[in-house]
Amino acid sequence: MTLKEIDLKASLKKFFGFSQFKGLQEDVIQNILQGNDTFVIMPTGGGKSLCYQLPALIEKGTAIVVSPLIALMKNQVDAIRGISENEGIAHVLNSSLTKAEVRQVMEDISNGVTKLLYVAPESLTKEDYVEFLKGVHISFVAIDEAHCISEWGHDFRPEYRNLRSIINRLGDNIPLIALTATATPKVQEDILKNLGIPKAKVFKASFNRPNLFYEVRPKNQDVDADIIRFVKKNSGKSGIIYCLSRKRVEELAQVLQVNGVSAVPYHAGFDAKTRSKYQDMFLMEEVDVVVATIAFGMGIDKPDVRYVIHHDIPKSIESYYQETGRAGRDGGEGHCLAFYSYKDVEKLEKFMAGKPVAEQEIGNALLQEIVAYAETSMSRRKFILHYFGEEFDEVNGAGADMDDNVRNPKPKEEAGDEVVKLLQAVKQTNEKFKAKEIVKTLVGKSNALISAHKTEEKEVFGSGSERDKHYWMALIRQVLVAGLLHKEIEQYGILHVTKAGKEFLQSPGSFMMTRDHRFETDAEGGVKAGAKPKAGTGDGQLLSLLRKLRKAEADKLGVPPFVIFQDPSLEDMALKYPVTMDELVNVHGVGEGKAKKYGKPFIQLIAKYVEENDITRPEDLVVKSTGANSGLKLYIIQNVDRKLPLDDIASAKGLELGELVKAMEQIVFSGTKLDLSYYIDEILDEDQQEEIHDYFLEAESDNIDAAMEEFDGEYEDDELRLYRLKFMSEVAN
Repeated sequence: MTLKEIDLKASLKKFFGFSQFKGLQEDVIQNILQGNDTFVIMPTGGGKSLCYQLPALIEKGTAIVVSPLIALMKNQVDAIRGISENEGIAHVLNSSLTKAEVRQVMEDISNGVTKLLYVAPESLTKEDYVEFLKGVHISFVAIDEAHCISEWGHDFRPEYRNLRSIINRLGDNIPLIALTATATPKVQEDILKNLGIPKAKVFKASFNRPNLFYEVRPKNQDVDADIIRFVKKNSGKSGIIYCLSRKRVEELAQVLQVNGVSAVPYHAGFDAKTRSKYQDMFLMEEVDVVVATIAFGMGIDKPDVRYVIHHDIPKSIESYYQETGRAGRDGGEGHCLAFYSYKDVEKLEKFMAGKPVAEQEIGNALLQEIVAYAETSMSRRKFILHYFGEEFDEVNGAGADMDDNVRNPKPKEEAGDEVVKLLQAVKQTNEKFKAKEIVKTLVGKSNALISAHKTEEKEVFGSGSERDKHYWMALIRQVLVAGLLHKEIEQYGILHVTKAGKEFLQSPGSFMMTRDHRFETDAEGGVKAGAKPKAGTGDGQLLSLLRKLRKAEADKLGVPPFVIFQDPSLEDMALKYPVTMDELVNVHGVGEGKAKKYGKPFIQLIAKYVEENDITRPEDLVVKSTGANSGLKLYIIQNVDRKLPLDDIASAKGLELGELVKAMEQIVFSGTKLDLSYYIDEILDEDQQEEIHDYFLEAESDNIDAAMEEFDGEYEDDELRLYRLKFMSEVAN
């Protein structure tokens, strides 16, 4: 053992109290101390920050650490101050400081007290800061969260792009250290190029976190109940739940609180004091759960987070990897549960619509990768690691059985012939198409791009029409991971046949594939009568009995069955077994009015069924509502009574018309009348109203898609939805 190693271990013990380095830490620190440019790619929880903190404490002068978030800097400064008697050992230099505080920082640096100076990129553009830093000894510059440099990263910050020229102004030959927890090969290349350190020594730790269990579930209407059930099963454990919108964060935190879960919300809309208070409550274990937007978690060093739930699917695999990486940082269990619905993906696509074209292209390419992850039926771990350019043995690798797809595998089927067709399609279209166009080519559907390349004239067009688009998309995903195809990131996902792919075409062999999950049918298809109850889908036998009862009650009253209770309400009853009126009101789509009018025979049937079948009722499934929407509900009822135009009601509450219709559906389907005649008379004449009325009176279901099909485009979606509200108010309520 060299003197240097002994010194390093002694320093580690002296400053941080650890006797051993983790993973690549020691090699990285040696390289930094030798004055070399260094690039560290190390997953969350791998001990990245120690890689620059220890050399900064050992070396002469001050190390500058560039970081994107004030909260992150504050955490790290507090941590370093905690290991030293001298408060000035670490400082932040940013816009939040007063002039007196800035003077103190400069004084401590000049006197050689400060070893670590944390700055935002913007601070380094201030002329007086640059002038000051030019006159002091800088040991090195560390760029944390370096993926922010790349437009292909999940968290691109334009101000990071100019760091090289800013650092050049501070002095010559200052060593650079770039660090990131998530970087695809493309992003890695981008970072090295942009920082002008092509010869930097690269240290890349494995992205595999064997203690994390990955699971994706379909997101249905009752996602709150699913989350409450999961959290209660893990009672007393710490967890983070991510939502995309601030509004949803607050609503879900409230629902959890009302249902006896200790939870706080967290998002960037709260003032700094509130954010800090909620963060501390979570860190100090005063609450079990924090419901947050992605503003939470950067640099949060809580080692015992036992689960991370994604209420909404994130925008990219990098985001997902970084957020799930906050679970199980102590090496203990970590459950990563994501709820997936394609509707959420469409929402994200809409958000991107206003952005510049290049940004949209990148955003959509990243989004399609997360869709592929959610829908795939192969090993999720293998899929993620392939994305980050790492091979994984899904049979013997560490943590191989730690995901839902591996624990509940779908049957595999032979697809060697189909792989040949797929590879031929990519070759015959001159490797100019993305996955979507290749799938269209195979099933024989055209679009403008396909026509422009005269693809319809090629023999490959329609050669796979016996299979549907879902089959081909699943095959492309699996062939990519197997390395027979390569996706060109810079060309936004154009497919190319690899060397291995060309060899497969020359001598085709076996290729075993599994079909992807079809989440839209999983989430919306409901439960087949008599089906074996699955987790979260309810009791098939009871559902069958409830449907028969609904039909009998509907026949007595001479109305369609959906008028009594809609399908989602029956499915919820088969899941929650409500046996009192109070419990029935907490069933999806059942309000007090509806419960009083139709509920009695249903709760009698359920009570009898529960007793006869000796069923233990899951009381935690009766999710209490927060009443958070009661203000909006009252506003809508009052203004419909005043016969205000719906457009005015919607805009007064900042809603689109479609969102208002949805809110009105919740009111009417729960049993409250809304008289919308005044508005419907404006948009539909008497004959049209009669035609739609007769349709709903005879229909088996109130499904709007079925109605659209029946009328073959004669009416708009909103017109049918609004008339259905009038029909339900008059006939059902």
